[in-house]
Amino acid sequence: MSLYRNTIWLLKGLQEYTKGGYEAAARRFNEADLEVNVSGRSFIITGANSGIGKATACEIAKRGGTVHLVCRNEDRAKEAKNDIVEQSKNENVHVHLVDMSNPKKVWEFASGFSQNHNLHVLINNAGCMVNQRELTEDGLEKNFATNTLGTYILTTALIPTLKKSENPRVITVSSGGMLVQKLNIEDLQFEKGSFDGTMAYAQNKRQQVIMTEQWAAQHKEIHFSSMHPGWADTPAVRSSMPDFYEKMKNKLRTEAQGADTVVWLAISDVASRQPSGLFFQGQAFL
Repeated sequence: MSLYRNTIWLLKGLQEYTKGGYEAAARRFNEADLEVNVSGRSFIITGANSGIGKATACEIAKRGGTVHLVCRNEDRAKEAKNDIVEQSKNENVHVHLVDMSNPKKVWEFASGFSQNHNLHVLINNAGCMVNQRELTEDGLEKNFATNTLGTYILTTALIPTLKKSENPRVITVSSGGMLVQKLNIEDLQFEKGSFDGTMAYAQNKRQQVIMTEQWAAQHKEIHFSSMHPGWADTPAVRSSMPDFYEKMKNKLRTEAQGADTVVWLAISDVASRQPSGLFFQGQAFL
């Protein structure tokens, strides 16, 4: 990461990605965009047992959607489901246990889901930032396996099912951190040089944005988008970036504020009229 890219990203983040940035952008937001009843529409949300994924699931459930929570930990998934049902008064909330870093398990889930359910919206939210280079049981670097490969396999496997639905969408929760990384296809497993978990994560997020652009070009029937949720106070930020959290905790967005653009992209008519394949920061795009 160059000093220039890092400086620009930090300045942009302090102005736009914080709670203050959200509050400034919210003045331009049309609340009517989210006054939508999505009963009869089916949503998959990965990484939905906490943070932005859970907040997104709750907002969609409140509007009548059928929500499928894809999570790794059974206890936390069940707790999240109970919370969402209690808050939304919507019983159509379902748990699916999947390790997104395991390609075979992701494919098996997608295949089974397609045989038993319809799907209107896929929200790729699951992610990780492992700060030491760690390999999965398949010999894959953990960040790449979860953030990039898992997202690719799940989306690709579900595209035929999505195409059968009306107004299908795919939203991938990326990160503004991708702005500090150029796409590097020469070292996908981060085998060269010293390992930096933060930069591996940023590279994965760049990869997600590029995949979104490619899917949009290849599958015109589906509306694809990627987005940055801003800097939000989530369990993932606290555990993966403790130093950043301590410095920024009073400026971070809430989980709901981080989820607002995901919800907007998933349910609003206005969002579906935007060109497919864009990267959004709030309701603005790059």
